[in-house]
Amino acid sequence: MLGTIVNTCTIILGSVIGAQVHRGVKEKYKEAVFTSLGLACLGIGLGATIRNMPNSEFPVLFILAMAIGSVVGTWLKIDDRFHSLVDKLGRRGSGAENGRSSLAEGLSTACLLYCVGPLSMLGPVTSALQGDNTLLFTNATLDFVSSFVFASTYGIGMILAAPVLFCWQGMFYLIAKLSSSAISDALMCELLIVGGLIITASGLSLLKIRQGKTLDMLPALLVPVLWFVGKWLVGLF
Repeated sequence: MLGTIVNTCTIILGSVIGAQVHRGVKEKYKEAVFTSLGLACLGIGLGATIRNMPNSEFPVLFILAMAIGSVVGTWLKIDDRFHSLVDKLGRRGSGAENGRSSLAEGLSTACLLYCVGPLSMLGPVTSALQGDNTLLFTNATLDFVSSFVFASTYGIGMILAAPVLFCWQGMFYLIAKLSSSAISDALMCELLIVGGLIITASGLSLLKIRQGKTLDMLPALLVPVLWFVGKWLVGLF
């Protein structure tokens, strides 16, 4: 749980510091930070994929997973629906006359941004099964910047998003711990290959090299799971 604790603490710290600013952060500084974080995501994503690919028992599974997952995600319009909801909440928050309602919209938006994504979902799993907190530490850095920006706009109340993130990531951590015997090394290898590619896509988006709809790729993480479940069921007969 170390990675999740650190991630939660960075949101608290970012919110406290941001609340002291009480004004928006200049765009050039946000650009500089997110460019650095984009490069970090590229390095971590490609590293995870390249490191695990030689150990894959099904070398083409990640290709099928990315293709099928992206098609399903595009059909479900996951990325479009997510950004539409965030934009809607942002507009309502900026136009709210009541400070409390404005804070509520800011919190809703922040919780979505903190919790939805490959780093926040795959990170607790790798932490639970492999003791590797790299993904969560990266996510913590991203969330620190985001929480700083949110709190500078909406105030110290944005700190309430921290326990939401803790519960979200804690759920993934506990599920992974409880089902560790069902998650084989081979399955974890495939998940890291696919997850690494999705994180790489996030890095490309942060760098504005390729504005792909990263969230549409998230169903790809289910394909290796379904593959191994199907393989297990076939083995029963």
